[in-house]
Amino acid sequence: MSRPVSGTLHHVELWVPDLDRATASLGWLLEALGHTPYQHWADGRSWRLGPTYLVVERSPALTSDRHDRCRPGLNHLAFHVEDAAAVDRLAEESTRHGWHLMFPDRHPHAGGPQHYAAYLENDDGFEVELVALAAAG
Repeated sequence: MSRPVSGTLHHVELWVPDLDRATASLGWLLEALGHTPYQHWADGRSWRLGPTYLVVERSPALTSDRHDRCRPGLNHLAFHVEDAAAVDRLAEESTRHGWHLMFPDRHPHAGGPQHYAAYLENDDGFEVELVALAAAG
């Protein structure tokens, strides 16, 4: 692994209400995107891609059993995806892993006509955006 560029993300940590659900949905998605399992402990897991890793950990101070992306804090995570076909494949497969397509009436252009993406929300209320890499032109 090459040295990370200063200013890039080191890691992101998400506190979740249910570790098993988070592992089933977020873990599946991260591995489908090329991340590999990195750390494992009683109340958490992480997955790494290059120098950056994402942690899901059971929150020790639950005030709700669902994340609200519209409240202050994290709204969503957005990931580059190889191409439009991969976005479509992941969006379809995701429904078997606790994800639901957001904005189905505008999919895959909910972000605008030049933006090919799937907006997904899992059972715990976390949103991800899978954005197709633009074809070289």
